[in-house]
Amino acid sequence: MPLTDTQIAEAADALLAAEESGEQIGLLSLQYPGMTLDDAYAIQAAQMKRKLARGQEIIGWKIGLTSKAMQDALGIDTPDSGVLYDYMRFDTGVVIPDNHFIQPRIETEIAFVMKAPLEGKVTREEVLAATDYVSPAIEILDTRVVRRDARTGQMRVIVDTVSDNAANAGIVLGEEQHAPNAIDLRWVGSIVKKNRDVVATGLGAGVLDDPVIGLMWLARRMADYGQRIEAGQVVLSGSFIGPVECPSGSGIEADYGSFGKVTLRFD
Repeated sequence: MPLTDTQIAEAADALLAAEESGEQIGLLSLQYPGMTLDDAYAIQAAQMKRKLARGQEIIGWKIGLTSKAMQDALGIDTPDSGVLYDYMRFDTGVVIPDNHFIQPRIETEIAFVMKAPLEGKVTREEVLAATDYVSPAIEILDTRVVRRDARTGQMRVIVDTVSDNAANAGIVLGEEQHAPNAIDLRWVGSIVKKNRDVVATGLGAGVLDDPVIGLMWLARRMADYGQRIEAGQVVLSGSFIGPVECPSGSGIEADYGSFGKVTLRFD
């Protein structure tokens, strides 16, 4: 049975309270056995409605779980998506205050900044034509839901993550801007250092073999829920490295070579 409107509202309110207080909630998948991805996106949408009512603005979208390895680990065969809000955007070089996030991690991605909307089934060529430019970016992940239930040992699953806005918490954009069709984005990669030690490397091809395919998927998924990618919005196309844990004192440098560089620090 799908979740009731009351259950969706309760879950959305609990997640918003967790974000504000910094205190995680338990697994929704345990609280609501049998909940579906549609239920999870409904919870995400309920939070969106509340945030817009507060005056917060949507600046874009993130695509997650784009690698085969991550999908296999969660037993799924599809990416997921979340919402980027205005308060989540940071410039490269930012210093994040201690306790601003609960359990921050980072991933490196290619950001698409749109000059035209995308909706429904679109082609690769249409995605490129609708893109103003691409830039290096870091996504900051956080979790308002516990990663593992202490009593049962159950790990969070896809419905927990999607309900929690696909674990999205922030975006750090690099300064460099590139024409989307001037570079083979499959070969755009990054060397990621934490406190000067290399901790991850990856290539754009790790995102569905081509980051553009992520936007094709997102446009179709959003159409299913009456949404679309708007002009001026930013889309994080998916990570090509595994999440990097960032406790206090972590300094991050993502070097994309000629594509650019993004840095931040967690105090």
